[in-house]
Amino acid sequence: MSTITGELNSIFAIPPAEELPTDVLGELQSICRLHSISPQELSYKWESYTMKMGTDQTKLDITTVRAFKKDLQEIIEREARSKSAHMRSADRRGAFATPRHATKSGGDVFGMLDGITPVQQSSSGGNKRKAAFETPSVPKFSKANGMSSPSDGRSVPARADPNGNQSVSFAERQNPGQIIETLNGHLNVHEPPIAPHPEPRVKLTANTDLKKFRYRPMAMHLSEASEVLDDRIDEFQSLVQAHHNLEDSVFGNAAAQATDEIIAVGRIASDTPEAKLNAASIVLEMSRRTGAGLRVPLKVESVSSEFFPGQIVAVRGINPSGDSFTVSEVLEIPLMAPAASKPGNVDMLNEGLEVVEEEHFKAPSKALNLIVASGPYTADDNLAYEPLHALCQKAEETCADMLILIGPLFDTEHPMLASGDFDLPDDPSIEPDRATLVDAFRILVGKPLQALAQAVPSITIVCVPSTREIMSKHVSWPQENIQGRKNGLPKQAKMVSNPVLVSINEFLVAISAQDILYELRREEVVVGKPKENSLLARLPRHLIQQRHFFPLYPPVDRTLLPKTGTDEGIATGMPMDVSYLKLGEWLEARPDMLIQPSALPQFAKVVEDVVVVNPGPLSKRKGAGTYAQLTVYPRKLTDQDRSRDVVGNNLFERARVDVIRI
Repeated sequence: MSTITGELNSIFAIPPAEELPTDVLGELQSICRLHSISPQELSYKWESYTMKMGTDQTKLDITTVRAFKKDLQEIIEREARSKSAHMRSADRRGAFATPRHATKSGGDVFGMLDGITPVQQSSSGGNKRKAAFETPSVPKFSKANGMSSPSDGRSVPARADPNGNQSVSFAERQNPGQIIETLNGHLNVHEPPIAPHPEPRVKLTANTDLKKFRYRPMAMHLSEASEVLDDRIDEFQSLVQAHHNLEDSVFGNAAAQATDEIIAVGRIASDTPEAKLNAASIVLEMSRRTGAGLRVPLKVESVSSEFFPGQIVAVRGINPSGDSFTVSEVLEIPLMAPAASKPGNVDMLNEGLEVVEEEHFKAPSKALNLIVASGPYTADDNLAYEPLHALCQKAEETCADMLILIGPLFDTEHPMLASGDFDLPDDPSIEPDRATLVDAFRILVGKPLQALAQAVPSITIVCVPSTREIMSKHVSWPQENIQGRKNGLPKQAKMVSNPVLVSINEFLVAISAQDILYELRREEVVVGKPKENSLLARLPRHLIQQRHFFPLYPPVDRTLLPKTGTDEGIATGMPMDVSYLKLGEWLEARPDMLIQPSALPQFAKVVEDVVVVNPGPLSKRKGAGTYAQLTVYPRKLTDQDRSRDVVGNNLFERARVDVIRI
């Protein structure tokens, strides 16, 4: 029991606290004992529960842990009843039941027609007739009012889904507008002008070659993928050699037997791909040039570090037996140089913001106002897109300079979109017999953005797609941008790739829609004492250190990701195209800001001088979510700065970030 207690405290205790309250710990121990599950598996079920419940259920206290225990018990009982009913039904059918596959494939019940009967396409008529006599699992979108979900025009009341979980309507959400977390709270929030600005105040420049993302997916060659993975190892070896001033002779093959100490550079992997990485299963995979592509087990008991599959590391040690490499030191991987700007460009941008006097640098009215949100943008039980409407209203009220929308906008994991069981909004431009998903997207998503663009003509809207995006024809990551004007979005909407590096005025911003933080959280192994105790600060540091939007390889199996609300319940996961992984690298400089949506708790932190923001989903499956509002003050230059060729942007000192409930 003491082992379980220690594991529960290490997993669930929130720093700086090292232990859980006695009552909470007792309930968690009871759950592990009753259901015979490990503390690690319990943590996954807790994360799934918090994402499902949304609203204010994320804080671990005695009330929420008891509700979690009850919910887990109900799920297990439901599964047991369903399994029992299925077995009884199978017994009743008996040996003379009509084969299901025969009746569905064309009517040749006992195979007597020998393929003569033509195969007919199955229609949904039978399902529709069946559904007509059952209570629908989710309410249909209202035809009466395209911008609200209830059929009578009112807000959706609280309802329970088929699993018995209570869904909170958007109108009844708790604490809208509440600030959950603030970074640089000493800076004042942006002060909106009396009227929208006549001209855009932001200059948007793509630091990514968007044309390279128009590759043909699912055309991967193993030789190309192998070369991409090898080149990354060789590039990091050059970086380590230059940073530590090392000779070529100190590098060697970790798999070769030798008593001399060497430095080996390679990729972390697991000796059992199907199992989760642990300290005993770590192997180092070397490139063909330096180690003939071999793998060798690592003994890491004497070092303190964090490891995950796909991580490029440089380790010092020996391999006296030829069976394993004993690590004595993990060398530091150099960080990229921070993004910088020319003083003349900074002065020109400040003039565009009408910053001409000393006091203007501290004036909230002169600061940029950026709003960042991540999908989904509507709850599982409707397609009203109420959170998106509320976000657009907030952007209009504050005269936002930029609205960054990170996909999915039109989600393949939304139950109603996945099943096709929804009514189109009542719009004269839609012909019911010829309507497509483009028409639905244009009305449900395009209309509120069009209205925002008309109210605030100076706004810039940035749309980043997701691999869960219905409107994207690109099925793999890295992902091409989607079409904007063809899908009914305003001219102010700029469609970019996933991932993307963009310059907003003088500062560099990295954005990715893929939830790498959640997958790293699941795969990371901490050996010894971690360099950073805060998990939410440690995970983004891996991205910064590895210079990549998705350094994890291979990605987590999608069956192990949080369940979706669809009938299948399996997440889309990470459809990675290894041949084009280089499109996910940070090539030029360390960004000033990293926007990385995740299912982990929303946060805003400074990590290695990078402002890292997880705005959280705008809409959770059963309730309202959060977004982030950024107030960015102008960069003030000194006489010494103007004498230099380039100056650091220092965004972490002049940007306030508020994570707010929608």
